Amino acid sequence: MRILITNDDGIQSPGIHELSRHIENAGYEVIVVAPDHDASGTGTSLGRISSEEPVHVSRHSIPGLHAEAYGISGTPALCVVTGYLEAFGPIPDVVVSGINAGLNTGRSTLHSGTVGAALAAQNFGLQGISVSLDGSTEWHWETAAQIAVEILPSVVTGPIRGVFNVNVPGLPRQEVVGIRWAGLAKFGSVRSAISSVGDDQLDFHLVETGYLPDETTDLG
Repeated sequence: MRILITNDDGIQSPGIHELSRHIENAGYEVIVVAPDHDASGTGTSLGRISSEEPVHVSRHSIPGLHAEAYGISGTPALCVVTGYLEAFGPIPDVVVSGINAGLNTGRSTLHSGTVGAALAAQNFGLQGISVSLDGSTEWHWETAAQIAVEILPSVVTGPIRGVFNVNVPGLPRQEVVGIRWAGLAKFGSVRSAISSVGDDQLDFHLVETGYLPDETTDLG
């Protein structure tokens, strides 16, 4: 099975490095295509595609990974499109996006480039999985990568064809007790707010919403 791995934090992110190594070591055929920059918040956007403005491609080496890895000057969703159009070899069977530095919960996931790549995969008839990690205490990249590998077989062969958004707590693997299905919360725990408006710029910051989510949601 051929798996395209991408993210929105960029090709240099430790999350995509850990994820790629674990999936390859599990015996899957891997191709890594990710933005050559931080493309967080791009959702399912492809950006501007024009015959007059080529997409720049650079070859990258990920420590411990034998598979080819490329950075492109585009969004995570565009990375999926390039894979589907066979720019880097045969069409992948599955797209795994991540590991995102931070959780993707609530309806704000629709703005996430990590989740956007998985949605783009589904749009082309491919299975899409997005993986995000809570880093509020410590970045347990290996935990998220291990869980991604563990759920891959059931996701790929299961009866549900759709996008799977996986959020992993920042804990050692042995402290993660199981997997729970959840719906999207209406709001997140924080939201964007404008700090100041200048003549030539807007400054943003995050504020707590005070929202108390239902236990059945991804924030519960």
